[in-house]
Amino acid sequence: MSDGTRTIEYPGKFRLIRRIARGGMATVYEAEQVGDRGFTKRVALKVIHEKYAREPEWLQLFIDEAKLSANLVHGNIVQIFQFEEVGGEFFMAMEYIRGVTLRALIDRHRALDEPIPHAIAAYIVSRVCRALDFAHNFMNDLGERLYIVHRDVSPGNVLLTWDGQVKLADFGIAKARTMHDPAEARQLTIGKKHYMSPEQVLGLKVDWRTDVFSTAVVLFELLAREQLFREIETEAAMDEVTIAPTPNVPRLLPDVDPGLAGLITLAISKDPMLRPNAAMLGLTLDQWCVRQKAIGSPERLQAHFARIFPTTYSPPAQLDPSANFAGGVQA
Repeated sequence: MSDGTRTIEYPGKFRLIRRIARGGMATVYEAEQVGDRGFTKRVALKVIHEKYAREPEWLQLFIDEAKLSANLVHGNIVQIFQFEEVGGEFFMAMEYIRGVTLRALIDRHRALDEPIPHAIAAYIVSRVCRALDFAHNFMNDLGERLYIVHRDVSPGNVLLTWDGQVKLADFGIAKARTMHDPAEARQLTIGKKHYMSPEQVLGLKVDWRTDVFSTAVVLFELLAREQLFREIETEAAMDEVTIAPTPNVPRLLPDVDPGLAGLITLAISKDPMLRPNAAMLGLTLDQWCVRQKAIGSPERLQAHFARIFPTTYSPPAQLDPSANFAGGVQA
């Protein structure tokens, strides 16, 4: 049955409109939640693949993602609304993002052979840092810190709305300290190898520092439009991160302000104890933008999208260019 006509029935109803993405573990659809008296709401529906739904440890990862993400209510995190199981099919309803992934932004700039403005890159990553800082320090209803680690920060998991908001998505392999981790039971590849920290590559226990490493690697890629770590073979990729010397970021980014390059160098330190936390990394990026007098903002990012995505740019509402919501100088 085609995606456009398929309906998932539960006490309510979801009508699938189109397939947005198909990943290794699940498929994401644009869908419409249908209620009484003509009520509808546009959502993204993430459906775990049948073969993984039959595997207890992978199904538990999917369930854990829903349970963990549902309470991470933050402006820079994709919201989870609902989790259901119908006839052995497991799915979650999520915030539908009208926009592009950070991967698409990088690819578009590469195709145009045009650098990403450094202030926009810093703004995007500073918002990812805000999302991570919230998750890293999140406490449950009992006031207990859960020590949540995302473990999969990468360009494909950062979503950018057409109106300039930044959302961190896919807590599918995130873990709180109290949760079971299938990677501890047997060797499983958890995360994307080109963005993993040395400790994550080696299968060691990780904390918030691994997310900071991954975030800095993403920032490098935004500025270079090329990946920092590129080895394809698994063993070579592991050696590249764990054994090879830390990349000389200032040399690789000669056109980038030394302060920004130095921040990346610090955040990708092989010694996790040398890395700043997510809040410090984000604040430093914001302060760098202020010093450059090129402050990032949703309005600036939206205007950038309108220019580089002229045929697909479609914001839900046009911002008034004469408005100044921040009360300061416009970016």
